[in-house]
Amino acid sequence: MDKCSFCGRDEKQVEMLIRGATGFICESCVEQASLILKDSFVNEKFNPSKIQLKKPVQIKKFLDDYIIGQDDAKKFLSVAVYNHYKRIMQKHDKDKDVEVEKSNVIMVGETGTGKTLLAKTIARFLHVPFAIVDATVLTEAGYVGEDVESLLTKLLQASDYDVEAAERGIVFIDEIDKIARKGDNPSITRDVSGEGVQQGLLKLLEGSIVNVPPQGGRKHPDQKTIPVNTQNILFIAGGAFDGIEKKIANRLNTKVVGFGAQDSHAHIDKKDYLRYISPQDLKSFGLIPEIIGRLPILTHLDKLDKEALRSILTEPKNALTKQYIKLFAMDGITLTFDDEALEYIVEKALEFKLGARGLRSICEAVMMDAMFEMPSKKVKEFIIDKKYANEKLTISKLT
Repeated sequence: MDKCSFCGRDEKQVEMLIRGATGFICESCVEQASLILKDSFVNEKFNPSKIQLKKPVQIKKFLDDYIIGQDDAKKFLSVAVYNHYKRIMQKHDKDKDVEVEKSNVIMVGETGTGKTLLAKTIARFLHVPFAIVDATVLTEAGYVGEDVESLLTKLLQASDYDVEAAERGIVFIDEIDKIARKGDNPSITRDVSGEGVQQGLLKLLEGSIVNVPPQGGRKHPDQKTIPVNTQNILFIAGGAFDGIEKKIANRLNTKVVGFGAQDSHAHIDKKDYLRYISPQDLKSFGLIPEIIGRLPILTHLDKLDKEALRSILTEPKNALTKQYIKLFAMDGITLTFDDEALEYIVEKALEFKLGARGLRSICEAVMMDAMFEMPSKKVKEFIIDKKYANEKLTISKLT
């Protein structure tokens, strides 16, 4: 009778017996071997002493393959990540006299300029757990919404509840400008989704042991919490900070519009005030000084001009046109985009003022009928020209 070569049980004692070249293995032994391999892989992957961290120049070069422009933001982010993971590895050094502080980052830029994509790409490059969380759903403890600890719940889920791995991950807090306090002065009444949330975030950003509800705190109140040390978690915050240009202009003693702009600041680029952003402007916008201090690296993202949007369509490894070409190639169809069609799509994206996200919306509107009809037709080649793009966009709901 055939037996498992590992545990010795015969075919009557197991549900399945898999035949090999010289023996057999049962389903239980396969499962145990899988768990051993998984544990071994995770421990090897997140062992700080064996992190093969690239230099900032190499990190930026990787970002260049996926993101067009934004050189300043890439440079700041590359250095911050490099220093952060050097800080983790410092614990294995003998010289511990100088302790390196955390290098959390805050990115300011209009919608669609690539804040989320930058954080995603960095996490992909480092092969660490990564979670995107939305600050707009957060409230103070005891109110309808989510507690600040829920930020780490998603990170735990991304790391398959491996706490050691999660404690070296990256959390991207999106829409952080939405938790700005409602007035310039400290709140007299409760500001449960603004200043109160900022106060709650302080302990996470600084580095402390936080009890995290693994399934979210509100719907499962009886669950056991998991202690997570946030000391080595890198927090990257991003927000559009709509209207902060006026705060910057006031600080620079200039005016955004009108005839009263002072000649003494003629060297200031009034079309791009974000490049002059400082922590003082974030405070004027409504972030409390304590949270600004825990996000020490401040960088901005440039507005996307016509050339940048055109490059985004065609140049990155995951460019939109390359994605559509690959999808059509799977059906045996050679897809081509005419230069005039690309120019038309870019012009419409600038008109809608939605940044790179606007490109995707416009492309989907242009391509929808073709993606619906072409797989059923015996067509080997299809060209998107300006006339076709204009026709499809006109009948869509976008215009």
